Amino acid sequence: MNVPYRQIRAVYTDTTITVYQAYDPAIAEPAVAARRFVPPFKRERMTWIKPSFLWMMYRCGWATKPGQTRVLAVDITRAGFSWALEHACLSHPEPGADAAEWKRRLRASPVRVQWDPERDPRHHALPYRSIQVGLSGEAVTRYLDEWITGITDVTGMVHDVHRALRAGRDVTDLLPRERPYPLPADLARTVGATPDAPRPAGGPAGGPAGGPAGGPAEDPSEGPAEEGV
Repeated sequence: MNVPYRQIRAVYTDTTITVYQAYDPAIAEPAVAARRFVPPFKRERMTWIKPSFLWMMYRCGWATKPGQTRVLAVDITRAGFSWALEHACLSHPEPGADAAEWKRRLRASPVRVQWDPERDPRHHALPYRSIQVGLSGEAVTRYLDEWITGITDVTGMVHDVHRALRAGRDVTDLLPRERPYPLPADLARTVGATPDAPRPAGGPAGGPAGGPAGGPAEDPSEGPAEEGV
């Protein structure tokens, strides 16, 4: 399968896209009950949303890591997702970009975009990347109050797939059916997507918009000022 180097793949309908977050039960249970995030969720912190189910599984260790034992599938409007991408700044500058302009945009933007290596079910890195979207400030407010149309606890499904994986089964048919997500050309440029191109020739696996060149991709979910992983 020839997958573009940076491509958004997701479960989506004509009006919504599904993103994933993992939380402690103290946050997850009230959110599922209320169908929206409520305290102790903290609005003032950056929160990261991930359209890739398998990247979420890599991050939360199939819902086994502390503070990440409940996985939520959050349906948001495609209009809201587009707003986030329109107002995004890459977490690392593209090659040849004006450093001062990138830093100015990074400070001003309520949304950060990072591309990290996609993972297979056993957490092996794949040769293409998946998007993570970090929301702060106005973007968090819009996410919480306008974009969310549903929240589903999929932890049971996560455990079922993980058990099948540990039993040596092929879990392909048990995974969410993600498809390439259509992006207008202007949004693709804004977030650094490469919908019709392979991985840049000669680029290191951890290059711009993913992680430090020559090193592992940075995990943007780490840090005390961020919510959701």
